[in-house]
Amino acid sequence: MLFKIVEIVVVAAACCAASVHCVHALQMGRYQLPAYRHWLSRSRERVLKENVPWAFAAALLSLYLPVLMSMFMAGEEARHALSGWLVLLMFTGLMAWIAWRDYSRPSKKPFVATQRVRRLLSVLLALCLLSATLLALLRIPVYFLFAAMPFLVQLAAMIINPYEARLNASFFKSAKKKIREHKHLVTIGITGSYGKTNVKFILRDLLSKKYSVLATPASFNTAMGISRVVNDQLKPEHDVFIAEMGATHVGDIKELVELVRPKYGILTSIGPRHLDTFGSLENIATTKFELIQGLPRDGFAVFGSGDDYINRLYALCRHDKCRVGLESDGDAWLRAEQLKFSERGSSFNLVCADGQKVRCHTRLLGSYNVKNILLAAALAQRMGLDLDEIAEGVQRLAPIEHRMQLIPGDLNVIDDSLNDDADSAFEAMRVLSQMPGRRIVVTPGLGEQGGRESDVNFALGTVMADCADTVILVGRRAFSRSIIRGMLQSGFSNSSVHTADDMDDASEILQEISDDGDTVLFESRIPEYEEEE
Repeated sequence: MLFKIVEIVVVAAACCAASVHCVHALQMGRYQLPAYRHWLSRSRERVLKENVPWAFAAALLSLYLPVLMSMFMAGEEARHALSGWLVLLMFTGLMAWIAWRDYSRPSKKPFVATQRVRRLLSVLLALCLLSATLLALLRIPVYFLFAAMPFLVQLAAMIINPYEARLNASFFKSAKKKIREHKHLVTIGITGSYGKTNVKFILRDLLSKKYSVLATPASFNTAMGISRVVNDQLKPEHDVFIAEMGATHVGDIKELVELVRPKYGILTSIGPRHLDTFGSLENIATTKFELIQGLPRDGFAVFGSGDDYINRLYALCRHDKCRVGLESDGDAWLRAEQLKFSERGSSFNLVCADGQKVRCHTRLLGSYNVKNILLAAALAQRMGLDLDEIAEGVQRLAPIEHRMQLIPGDLNVIDDSLNDDADSAFEAMRVLSQMPGRRIVVTPGLGEQGGRESDVNFALGTVMADCADTVILVGRRAFSRSIIRGMLQSGFSNSSVHTADDMDDASEILQEISDDGDTVLFESRIPEYEEEE
């Protein structure tokens, strides 16, 4: 009886811990059940290959190990006790290894044990204990519980979501009230498929010359993330509040506009990020435009340039507005001309449509970073900064970690390892081509391209062929094949292509082939190696 109780508790806790990747997926989907169900449908193969086989293996071992041990032990009671403890110990060790593996696996948004996650895990553990007890009463091995864990996570979320909704509503209401009571606060919303985090930090640094500015940290871009920042950090002395606004479903931005009530809005770009949950680029564009539609009559909107959706949304905007672009964008209010890149950063002329001009230098690299600077500079100018003040602020800008971050040294490093945008990756190659020494690319390829991963990585390979001398491809074998095909068809030497199973392997290759003065570009997120068909 004692062993059965211990077995139920230990198996329930171990299965709960080994389901961290499911909880992480729920967290990445902002705890929205449709997003989790979509992830679950895409991960069905993993469930069938891992959860089900291990659950059945442990269950069968618990049934047949006593029979096997009868060849060596005579006492039936001792035999069953020893086999039971052995199976429980092995199963617990396996669950601990799976939990550690999934927790330590690199991710664009690492798993964070927030208060909400802890509440979810408490409900999940209760469900596991209840399910394991039911299995034991039915004389079914409790190890079968592991096969059902992805679905128990979903059930736990369904149970706790009504409570979370009420709790979130109270936080949302409190933050909304605090913003309304801050009579002189200027609020700014920034959204777009790419670049919004960079633009937010650049704008914060530029405006800090003249104002006391609070900006949401990192990727705090949901209703609850913004509410938390407002409730905890917004002070009476703040003049400006900048909110990054993210979305995965139609209507998400509208909710954030209701909370922040921005006077100014910046729309950076429209792309296929979260296309699986939005359903179409049209839905993405409509959702991002909710920011502009929510501006007050005296509001002001800043638009990026370079794609048809941005052009259409700019034409639809009825507020006071401007757009920015590079030297080819003749109708832009602010333009960057004569761009140059080196191991010291970027330089360009900041040219205003009214004839003003100033030379800017920054440690940030790449034309897309220059575009981000232009977006922030246009709004900073609207808020009272002159071009000289903007140029001074641009020179002070610090590289954003893992976003075309230039790290000078014996080996010049460009760290773009958090990028997953194809246009930005192509631009990174262009920047690399202007760098000194031998040019080396380390990349796993580009993921999440709206079903066009093969074509996009083939195109990346053709661009690499013109910009790099040596390429190290890490993991993601399906992407590597597309990149190699693109490079070889563009005349790149096969002897200059290296493949690595993981980052440790890539580091060894890099150490062997690189010399002082070379430049290495780490492009796109390097995942833990997974064999892909």
